[in-house]
Amino acid sequence: MPNEEPAAPRSAEEREDAARSVRWVRRVAVVALLMAAVNLRPAVTSLGPVLEEVRAGLGMSATAAGVLTSVPAACFALVGSAAPRLARRFGPDRVIAAGMAVIAAGLALRALAEGTALFAALSALALAGIAVANVLLPVVVKQRFADRVGMMTGLYSMALNLGASSAAAVTVPLAKAFGDWRVGLGAWAVLAAVAVPPWIALARHPVAAASRTGPAAPNAAPRPAPRLTRDPTAWALTVYFGLQATAAYVVIGWLPQIFRDAGLSAQTAGLLFAVTAVLGVPLSFVLAAVAGRLRSQSGIAVAIGVFGIVGYAGLWAAPAGAPLLWAVLLGVANCSFPLALTMIGMRGRDSVTVIRLSAFAQSAGYLLSIPGPILVGALYQHSGSWRTPLVFMTLLMLPQLAAGWLAGRDRQIG
Repeated sequence: MPNEEPAAPRSAEEREDAARSVRWVRRVAVVALLMAAVNLRPAVTSLGPVLEEVRAGLGMSATAAGVLTSVPAACFALVGSAAPRLARRFGPDRVIAAGMAVIAAGLALRALAEGTALFAALSALALAGIAVANVLLPVVVKQRFADRVGMMTGLYSMALNLGASSAAAVTVPLAKAFGDWRVGLGAWAVLAAVAVPPWIALARHPVAAASRTGPAAPNAAPRPAPRLTRDPTAWALTVYFGLQATAAYVVIGWLPQIFRDAGLSAQTAGLLFAVTAVLGVPLSFVLAAVAGRLRSQSGIAVAIGVFGIVGYAGLWAAPAGAPLLWAVLLGVANCSFPLALTMIGMRGRDSVTVIRLSAFAQSAGYLLSIPGPILVGALYQHSGSWRTPLVFMTLLMLPQLAAGWLAGRDRQIG
């Protein structure tokens, strides 16, 4: 038999074309990640500023409005658990593209809803799209930026905070400019629609199987999927994620009221809350980038927990004494969210494990977070002051601190 000719090496021009293609795909991936991240919170943070007008327009009761505030965590928990199955079948990029389209449809249609039930259902539709993106964005980072997990997680966490704070700040001016709260809420559908094309483009350049799963020895049997329910690191991540989400929802829902009850004006309370929210924009990027370069993130998790303890203790002792300081401390404490995302990306050995870990930690974590804000409200109503709820939140930082220490250790799952 004649010897087979070895494949001719590619020309320099072909290599340069391939390199340009890789650079182009990475740029598209960056744009797609940022556009998706910006859309992960406006559905939630745009509602609060115009909730009074929404209730009046729809005839919504106070009880129904209270239930509506618990819908995001429930959707993130229940729908997010389906993300791994969808990603295995269609690929993460296609699923996120569909998620952005679902967000756009839900936000546009809920602005037209005439009744409370339909408004809540369409809000849940938008939140379902957010839920799958919540779970899958850490996976895309692991697949396409395995050498820059911390930096890219920080970048999209920064975009997420920017979207959240922008929606909270801009919805009311939009509603006033057009004389209708429906325009203020529905406008955010445009931002979600703009995020669809980059993900469609990215889906045309899927990551190779080897990149998704990591290298494997020839003829080796595939590694069995790790049993996350039996892994202490996975549970530590889940508890940490759930407790930081609890703290975030309490701050979002109650911090302005705490300042107002301390005698500060509504405008001042709003500005202090804005400080807490906006502070997360630069800090998210810096913290995640630094955490991604460390083998262990335990020290950072503990430091963030200490900031939270001091912030809540300050609110308990003298809420009007140094309100800006307490707002800053709690803004730093809320950076536990990008830290949790960074740890999810780093604890999984490969992207297959990351997608399962992300779904497990976020779904179970959001379920864990649901009772916290409700309990804080009940304690406030029962005691007539914020001292008991703030003691509860201060004590809750202790298990968060411990879970962060365990989750941040230099371990890998899978």
